[in-house]
This record gives sequence, C-alpha cells and structure tokens, in this order.
Amino acid sequence: MPTVDEAAQLVPRPGSPVWRFAGDARLVTTAGYALLLQVSHPTVGAGVTEHSDFKTDPWGRLFRTLDYTYSITFGGPELATEVGRRVFEMHKRIRGVRPDGQPYHALEPDAYAWVHATLAESIVTGNRRFGIPRPLDDVERFWAEWRELGRMVGVRIGELPESWARFRSYFERMVSERLESTEAVEDVLTALRRPAPPPLPLLNDATWPIARFPMGRLVSLVTVGLLPARLRHRFGVRWSRAREVELRALGAASRSATPLLPSWVRNAGPGYLR
Repeated sequence: MPTVDEAAQLVPRPGSPVWRFAGDARLVTTAGYALLLQVSHPTVGAGVTEHSDFKTDPWGRLFRTLDYTYSITFGGPELATEVGRRVFEMHKRIRGVRPDGQPYHALEPDAYAWVHATLAESIVTGNRRFGIPRPLDDVERFWAEWRELGRMVGVRIGELPESWARFRSYFERMVSERLESTEAVEDVLTALRRPAPPPLPLLNDATWPIARFPMGRLVSLVTVGLLPARLRHRFGVRWSRAREVELRALGAASRSATPLLPSWVRNAGPGYLR
C-alpha cells in the first residue's frame, strides 16, 4: 500500500482526466451497471451474497460506493490513503466457498482488479452516453491515471491492461469467459424491479409510491440498457427496440443539457465530500 507521500503522486489533481471524468453527477445513474458487472464475477458475487447487506440496504451500498470513489478521487492524499487502507483491510476478511464448491477470497487479483476496472468502464460509458463524450486521447490519459489510482486500494498496476485499447479486449474477454448469472445478480435485478425508498427526507412513505415508478424505470433502463447484449441474455433480462430508443433519447437529452448545468452538477465530487 502506498504511503501518504506516495499517494500525493497518485491522487488526481484538479483539472486532471480523472478529476474531469469522474465527478459528473449524471454518472450516478450508471452505478447499477457497474454493480452488475462486478457481482457477475463469481468471486465478487459470492462475496456480496455472503458478506454484504445489499439485500437489506441497497441504497447504503450505493452511498458507500460514492463515498469510496469520491474520497480516493477528490479527497486528497490523506483521505485517499485512509479510505484505501480501510477498503483493503475490510476485504482481507471476505472469504468463503462459492456455489460451485471453489474457495474464494476477495483479494484474488483477478476479482479485486475487476472491481476497480468496472468503475472506469462505467465512468467512460456514462460520460459517452449521458455527459460529455471524451476524445480517445483523453480516455487513454484517464485510464492511465485510473490504473495508477488502483494502488490506493492495493490493486497492483500490472494487474490491469496498460492501454484503453487493451482494456477493451480485456473487458470483452471477461464478458465472454468469466462473468455469469450469480445469486447477487438476481438480487440486484430484483432490487431494480422493486426499489426500496432511499433514505432521503423528501422521499417518505407518502411520496415514495409516487416517485418509485419513474425513478425505478430510469435506473432500470440505464442499468440494463448499458449491459452488453450477451450479458442481458445470460441474465435472462428482456430488452426491446422501444427501450433502446428510449435509452438513446434519454442520453441525447442529457448530453444536450450539459451547457445549462451548474458547475456543481458537472463535478459533484468536491461538493459531495463537503
């Protein structure tokens, strides 16, 4: 694990590619997509099923993910070091036996690096579909920084591809050969179909029944729509031409609204931490 001094060279600086890519508030809609990619890895899925409270507190899982991502991205060397070490230590305790009888440990390099990789995938895809599409050179610089940032949680740099082009090949290989429909995948899909009320004062017992349908439809549309078609088929999730058109229209409307958005929406990370 890096020291605080080393972390000062690893954490993003204002204006860096990761700083610009990761803070757009619209990326919150891609959190379910990243989570499905993660828990479809058999080791990650088993760990979430046996050691996570996702079933009883799905919104807590979302907010903890935001806490983690924004802390290592926008929190500076001291906070990033503290959170990174806490995450690494927590995963040391996560072990068990998968449904196929194979023992697992959360710090298996293949699984642990995959979680870090899926966050990059969801950030790049979220920017392209709903925010500010970035040129390939920017994406390459973002990936180089994000790959280095993995060291903050103990992901060694050699465990992930050195370029975005090679990342795409790695991602396709994982989708084709490694990811599967785990129990945790079913739990996430169930949560999408029947979302629990988030812990927000405005969404109480009186207002949540009204807000649940449009919010649930939005999150479900984005989460399922961003999945590769092979994974939708593997998970038994239906997708139609009409839903694809709806997703594209949503993306176009979101992108066109970019010039009208206040700066705190285009980069919500620092404000979230405050």
